[in-house]
Amino acid sequence: MVERLKLIIAYDGRPFSGWQSQAGGKSVQDLLESAFAKICGEDVCVQGSGRTDSGVHAHGQVAHVDVPRGKYPPATWLSALNANLPAAIRVLRAVRVRGGSEGFHARFDARGKRYVYRIWNDGWMHPMEVGRAWHTSRPIDIATLRAAAALLVGTHDFAGFAANRGKKETSTTRTITRIRVTGRAPLITLTFEGDGFLYKMVRLLTGAIVRIAQGRAPFGLIADLLASKGRIKSPLAAPAEGLYLDRVYY
Repeated sequence: MVERLKLIIAYDGRPFSGWQSQAGGKSVQDLLESAFAKICGEDVCVQGSGRTDSGVHAHGQVAHVDVPRGKYPPATWLSALNANLPAAIRVLRAVRVRGGSEGFHARFDARGKRYVYRIWNDGWMHPMEVGRAWHTSRPIDIATLRAAAALLVGTHDFAGFAANRGKKETSTTRTITRIRVTGRAPLITLTFEGDGFLYKMVRLLTGAIVRIAQGRAPFGLIADLLASKGRIKSPLAAPAEGLYLDRVYY
């Protein structure tokens, strides 16, 4: 007999090969499953809400896992997991799911996500921001950045803002409900909210609107990429280290 736990997980993505399990066992999923195996004495599968790439961070990744029923209360699972994980990964919350395996699925029940992208816009990079923000020294015009971001809000075919993961997407249409631009140089933060995001989509969106706001691409680039339906691609993917999976909505 098993019970299902819902986990909220934060991690610094720099030491790991992304979320998804890979040969070599250096992904966040691999390390979580290894921690569970030590505690349970048996293998379990940890299912995340979605993948994050190597170097991408998370404030609120969500996962579920089926564990032996009644083995430990959630507070004990939380303590035991964090004692068996590297310091760059922490389980922030563990709760039992009502209804067991039928009650919650981290991936299929997700209704939307929020990502945060942090940019350090200055001639030099603050040492505390290395690996946690994109360093770009050419000035960014905030008004232009907001105007370019506004063009992306709504329901569009975002094929021009997606990288090839090796398998064809059933649909490249997504709805972005909000893109919020906050701060000013040197630290600028972009917050993306939507019903779902394609592979590298947030990084490609960020790269395009920053390039426009720096005067390195025409304002019409956004309309051209949306209209192309993937025939042309966004010319610059912002680096992984500035991206954070902030929240998953259910």
